[in-house]
Amino acid sequence: MLVQSVASSPPPPGAARLVSDAARLAAVRRRDPAADGSFFFSVSTTGVYCRPSCAARPARTENIAFHASADAAEQAGFRPCKRCTPRGPAQREREAAVVAAVRAHIEGAEEPLSLDALATEAGLSPFHLHRLFKKVTGLTPRGYAAAHRLTRVGDELRDGASVTEAIHGAGYSSSSRFYEAESRALGMLPSEVRRGGQGVEMRAVVRRCSLGPVLVAATARGLCAVSFGETPGALRGALSERFPHARVLPPDGALRALAAKVVDLVDAGRLAADLPLDLVGTAFQQRVWRALREVPAGQTTTYAAIAARIGSPSAVRAVGTACGQNPLAGVVPCHRVLRGDGQLGGYRWGLERKRALLAKEASA
Repeated sequence: MLVQSVASSPPPPGAARLVSDAARLAAVRRRDPAADGSFFFSVSTTGVYCRPSCAARPARTENIAFHASADAAEQAGFRPCKRCTPRGPAQREREAAVVAAVRAHIEGAEEPLSLDALATEAGLSPFHLHRLFKKVTGLTPRGYAAAHRLTRVGDELRDGASVTEAIHGAGYSSSSRFYEAESRALGMLPSEVRRGGQGVEMRAVVRRCSLGPVLVAATARGLCAVSFGETPGALRGALSERFPHARVLPPDGALRALAAKVVDLVDAGRLAADLPLDLVGTAFQQRVWRALREVPAGQTTTYAAIAARIGSPSAVRAVGTACGQNPLAGVVPCHRVLRGDGQLGGYRWGLERKRALLAKEASA
């Protein structure tokens, strides 16, 4: 029989709220780090209590009891597990803190820092830091540094700086170094960003799917816009607002093939793994969108869980904003993100479409 103690303190912000013993037991069985902080469990045969993510050998169900806090578990006569240290910060929190410090070091540096220098600062081996940083943010330290510098270039351009001023202001030693190494990661050249897409060529087409008209647009590098709407005219108008000076060409065979895959994604809940993307966004948005694409079809997550996954547990609102700015409906599956209470939350293209996408993926 499962037992739940009376809560002596509320769970911390962002912790998963599991309201039944069955849900708590499932979290313990899968060692779910997202449940850490929402409850603790004890094992009568060992006399210890643990956090849900504890990697210790699973106990028999009849020997497990649940407690709302560490204090409650200890008042019931249990001692803290030495393996998961439930009185201290969770492993995910410790890892996030390390990565946050490294990110701050990268962002504050005037010159690019080597992996060895970052590892020394963090007190880890280069191999361990590289693996941990990529696990938390989805990017390597070098990739994160490049994305951050590119974001600075874009910010400088939007503030009115010249291309040369923006490149040097972001810490590049020369224009040639910027163009050779990293400029294409912006999705557009700096001068194109400054001119609102002038000089950019893309192709666009509107197709019908089970959710109504869907616009699919792509540059030579890949999909740059997938949007649901009520009419083809409104969809094309929104594309023009986003890229006011881009040259929009009629669809060709390659775009028609991409559009067919997008429609199949929507109607059948299947995502083609080979869809090329031309995602234009800040370093933070890119991290959020990458984390979203790692959420499997048929499953959901929360804004808090995505924030923790990218190493910014306090940036829950910013994650929500990045989801709302997602340019690729369905392809970057922001519809799989729910509120912490399990409600749908918001969706840029309407809650009925969000509900329909989730239903299709669940059935598929």
